[in-house]
Amino acid sequence: MMQAGTAVRRWMTFGVATLVAACGGGGGGSSDGVIAGIDRGGIVTATGSITGFGSVHVNGVHYVTTGATITLDDNPGAESDLRVGQVVRIEGRIDQDGVNGTATRVIFDDEVEGPVQSIDRVNSRLVVLGRTVQVSAQTSFDDSISPRSLAGVAVGDRIEVSGRVATTGVVEATRVERKAAQSSVEVKGTISALDTNAHSFALSQLTVSYASAQLSGFASGQPANGDRVEVFGSVDGSGVLVASRVERESGGAAGNTGEQADYEGLVTSFVSATDFAVAGQRVTTTVSTVFEGGTASNLALDVPVEVEGRFNASGVIVATKVQFHRRSDTEFSGRVDSVNAAGNSLVVFGVTIRVNSLTRFEDHSGADVQRFSLANIAVGDYVEVDAYNDGSGLLATKLERDDDQGEVRLEGVAQNVAAPNFTVGGVAVTTDGNTEFRDTNGVTISAAAFFQAAPGRQVKARGTLAGNVVLATRAELED
Repeated sequence: MMQAGTAVRRWMTFGVATLVAACGGGGGGSSDGVIAGIDRGGIVTATGSITGFGSVHVNGVHYVTTGATITLDDNPGAESDLRVGQVVRIEGRIDQDGVNGTATRVIFDDEVEGPVQSIDRVNSRLVVLGRTVQVSAQTSFDDSISPRSLAGVAVGDRIEVSGRVATTGVVEATRVERKAAQSSVEVKGTISALDTNAHSFALSQLTVSYASAQLSGFASGQPANGDRVEVFGSVDGSGVLVASRVERESGGAAGNTGEQADYEGLVTSFVSATDFAVAGQRVTTTVSTVFEGGTASNLALDVPVEVEGRFNASGVIVATKVQFHRRSDTEFSGRVDSVNAAGNSLVVFGVTIRVNSLTRFEDHSGADVQRFSLANIAVGDYVEVDAYNDGSGLLATKLERDDDQGEVRLEGVAQNVAAPNFTVGGVAVTTDGNTEFRDTNGVTISAAAFFQAAPGRQVKARGTLAGNVVLATRAELED
C-alpha cells in the first residue's frame, strides 16, 4: 500500500509469487481488462474482500445491496459502514452475465480486534492478542492511521484487522483500522493446548480462560483442540484473555446443492488438486475445470486463488474455474498524466496502467468519494498504484487517490541498471551527487555499493519528476 511518510513497505510471498509469475496470467485480467464472471445466474454464496462500492464489489461482481441485511461483527449495519479491503460473505443472486448480482445478506466479521502488543517494522509484522499480522502492498489502512502504513501504528493502539489466515496462523491483513480504546476484545483462532481442568486453551501466543464463558456451536457442548473459534472478553493483568463468550466457527458454511459459489482466499488445506479447501471451504475439481493464471500443479497451501463453481450434495464446491491471484510487485506514486475511463486505463510517469474489476479503488483525498472509480480521476490527481506485469503491461491491483504528497515514489525490481541510472516498472530513474543511497536496514551506503547490489533487486526510489524521468533524492535496497 502506498501512503505518505517514510514507511518501508514490503511484500508477503508465502512462496507463491515466483511460481505464479511464471504462469503469466494471474489477476484474472484479459488484455482488455474485462473479467470473466460466474458461468450462469442463480443463488450464490461468495467470500472475498471488498474492492469498491456502488453498491458492493466483491470478486469482480457488482452486488446491489438495496434491501440487503448487512451485519458487521454481529451488529446491524449499512453499506456506508463497510470499507474497501474488508473480507465479507455475500449471499444473494447472480445475474446471467456473471458480473452483476443482488445481495440479500452482507456479513463482515473481523479477524482480531484489540491492542497492539509488538511491532516488527523490518518484516512488516505486528502482534495483536497473540495473533501475528502481516501487512503488505495488499493491505488497506484507514485514514485514521497516519501515515497510512505500519509507521502510523504504535504499541498499545487498538486496531481491527480483516484478512486471510495462512496455514501458519499468520493473518494476511487486507485492512487495518484504528478503533477507540476499550476493555473488551475479540479474536479468532484455532484451539490448542486445551486444559479441561483449568478451563483454558491457547490461540497462537494467547492464553484464554473460558471458565465463566458462554459456549456456543460446540457439538459436544465443550471446546476441543483443533476447533476454530471466535472469543470475546477482556485481557487481565497477566495477559490472559478472560472470555465472556466462545463461539465455534463452522469453517465455511456451504450453500445448498446446485447453488453457485465464488470463494476467494488462501488454500487452507491441500490433499490433491481434487481435494483441497479455500478459506476453509472444501473444493474439488474435474477434468472440465478451467485454470487461469496457473495449472492444477500450482495448487498448494497458502496460494491465493478464487474458485467458482457449484455446491454438491456434500457441501463441496465442484469448481468450474480456479483462478490464481497475483500480488503486486511494482508501486507508483505521483500525478496522473492522462485517463481513459472507457478503456480502463490511466497513465502515470508516461507508463500505461490498466485496471479491471478486481482492482481495489480507494479515495483518501479531501474529496473522500466512497463510490470511487476510474471515472472520478482527473489529469493532475495524485495517485498511488500497486501493480504487476501480466504479460500485456502493468495491471493495477490497487488504485488510491490522495492529496498531493509533494514528491514521487517508485518501488519495484531494478532493471537496466547502469550507474547513475536504472528503471522500475518501465520508469526511468536517475541519480546524482545529492542522492542518498541506503541498504535494506536503512543504513547509508555508497552509490557504488547500491548499483552493484541493485540489478534484479527490489528497490525504492523517491524524488522529483523531470519529464518522465525521476531524479532520486533517495534510493534504497529492499528485501
